[in-house]
Amino acid sequence: MRNKSSLLVLVFCLFSFLLQAQSLEEVAKTKIATLKNLRDKANKKGIDVLKEDTTIRTAELFLKYANWDENNIQANEKAFSLVKIYADKAEEMAANLPDFEREDVIKMLDEATAYLKLLLDKKVFRTPSPKVDWSKVKVGKDQLLFNNKPVFLADYTWKPDAAELNEYHGNQDGFFVTPSYVVKEDGTINLSKKNELVAKPTGNLGFIFLNHKTTPDWAIKKYGKDFVMRTNTYTAYDIDNPGAKDVQQKLLAGIVPTMAGKNYTGLGYMLCNEPHFFTQKTGDKLAWASGPVSAYTIDKFKVWLKQKHTSIDVLNTLWHTNFKDFDAVHIQIPIDTSLRGTPMWYDWSLFNMHRVTEWYTFLKAEILKYDANAKVHLKIMPNLWTENKRVHGIDLEALTDLSGIIGNDSGSENNHMWGPKEEWEDHYALNWRELCMGFDFMKSVSPNKLNFNSELHYLSTNKSRDLYQDPKYARATFWLAHTYGMTASQIWFWPRKADGAISEKATNDKSYAGSNNQQPRITNEVATTLIDLNAYSDYIMGMQRQRKPLRIFYSKSSAINKERHMDDVFELYESLHFNGTSLGFVTKDILKKQDAANWDAILVSKTQFITLEEQKELQNYLDNGGVIITDKVSVSKDEYGNSITKLKKSNGTLVVCNSLEDINEHAMNLLKNKNLLPKITITETNKLGVKGCAWKVIQNKKGAYVLSVVNLGKTDATLNIKLKNVEKAVCKDLLNGVKVSSNPTLKPYEVFYVEVLEAK
Repeated sequence: MRNKSSLLVLVFCLFSFLLQAQSLEEVAKTKIATLKNLRDKANKKGIDVLKEDTTIRTAELFLKYANWDENNIQANEKAFSLVKIYADKAEEMAANLPDFEREDVIKMLDEATAYLKLLLDKKVFRTPSPKVDWSKVKVGKDQLLFNNKPVFLADYTWKPDAAELNEYHGNQDGFFVTPSYVVKEDGTINLSKKNELVAKPTGNLGFIFLNHKTTPDWAIKKYGKDFVMRTNTYTAYDIDNPGAKDVQQKLLAGIVPTMAGKNYTGLGYMLCNEPHFFTQKTGDKLAWASGPVSAYTIDKFKVWLKQKHTSIDVLNTLWHTNFKDFDAVHIQIPIDTSLRGTPMWYDWSLFNMHRVTEWYTFLKAEILKYDANAKVHLKIMPNLWTENKRVHGIDLEALTDLSGIIGNDSGSENNHMWGPKEEWEDHYALNWRELCMGFDFMKSVSPNKLNFNSELHYLSTNKSRDLYQDPKYARATFWLAHTYGMTASQIWFWPRKADGAISEKATNDKSYAGSNNQQPRITNEVATTLIDLNAYSDYIMGMQRQRKPLRIFYSKSSAINKERHMDDVFELYESLHFNGTSLGFVTKDILKKQDAANWDAILVSKTQFITLEEQKELQNYLDNGGVIITDKVSVSKDEYGNSITKLKKSNGTLVVCNSLEDINEHAMNLLKNKNLLPKITITETNKLGVKGCAWKVIQNKKGAYVLSVVNLGKTDATLNIKLKNVEKAVCKDLLNGVKVSSNPTLKPYEVFYVEVLEAK
């Protein structure tokens, strides 16, 4: 009797669940119909309705996804069980997911409907934004152009090629290439791939993904089983083995001529996915992604050492060794962390960067043989520069300079699923270090290039996830990234098939559960943020192109030798970041290659180690009348720790400060005295007493000032916005077309985008 009763209860619960689901879906469909009717009225009145069309499509997609999720509870339970923060409640999360998605769709539709009513009632106003045809986008110097206006584009990794997805959520093209396509030693290319490529139309703007995870069988037989190595990284073969160049020469010769000049190569040839060549250990414990190198690499290292040091006696003195000649040099790789700061550590770290840069220089040259107008880039993780480690082989400056497009997979997060509390959490709502400082560095190296984030990690990562993410966070990160230089992105990720099923690629992927394909409002917010950016693309490009009057000196030598050098660099960057002045960087090579008139002062902080070449370029800058603001400890040792001559004032200005605050004060006073500070002043007040609002301002053709503010702080921030030499300023919200307060209070993640004018 008890079993029968339990069965009845179960049937009743299931019936109630299905009834509720049906009810929510019907509510959503009714709201879609309402929004469509209002959309049609607005369209007839000449109101741009691209946002509403996008929202309607997003709603339709996610209602379909919710139905799939309802019929596949077990699949989602497995997905949630793989995610640390959801594992203990995976069954509950999977059961609740379909209605969460439907409720999120309803909330999204309500918000869109309410706003469209305001537009129809003329309580707010909208600037039209183009519906971009990706097949007609042209690649400019540092911008993408559609109908002769700059545009910003975004698509998703793994998104199926389906019309309903491509119309409003990105329509990027491209082609995937991997070494195993070379099926014979004579260079024969896989016939089906060759035919696919020959038949492929010029298509839409896209990029070529050069994969390095496979190795042809013939190459392994010819070059030996040791040719395959480091298979846990994205380059699973030895780049120093002669077979590496052999395979790539045949591969690129066989495919690039067919691709040359096509639209789908417009965003360039991506030379590698997330390149990294870590070679570090601590005792017997290997660091993340670290591994050995081959005898070919060690032989190269010996040649490099001879070129650098000339005499074995010089090397022995530095390394405290007694090698009889360079052929006898021995080094244990992975190198032990205990050696950090020693000449041996420095030489290996620098050489590792040299050999990797040399490899990608070779790949670029091979591509240019067959496509003279090709642009190359790499999907470099900017945290390899913004964070402290330097034994990974990636020289961000050299590789950015090498590339025709600034390539990266910049990330940000506002939570993390494991690990101790992080420093940014004390003051900020999100971790913006990699995004802002990384982009400012790359745009300092290559100011006139596109910035393509080919694996954007703002929405989620393996470590950072939140199913209940605030859509304002998505808007904040995308808005911030584009004002700091991003041109186009491929977002991580779209792990569903066209029918809503979980992609095979994501079936066992820890990244899926809690990500954007379960978040209608997050996905929609990304699309509508791009629409807003494109409505004001000229202004956003103006912010990207702002002159960077203050330049922080970056020394690769100090970064290699010091345990926490990039923390010191960030400390200075952070102290200046919230003043409305665009920041930049200089290096030895930037000083050599770029016009010093592009900046007004170089700031040097806690940079003890520099090479004699770096010192020479800094001194040349002073000799030619430059300004350097530094501290007492910087520029005191060469790369091997030997004392060097301090900088001399010469014809320039050399200010030696006692503290970071002193450097900051001198830098800002210099800009003030040169009348280089923004024409707008902002005073920020918040509970923490630490600035958190990042802002930029430019002057438009009408003479008004366009201000962009993003509150990165973890508390509300009240701003007092003033226009210099004006008694009273007024603000016009550019996204809503109405006057707003010049004394706004911004919540965390809030974007404030206004035109600042003198009150009449």
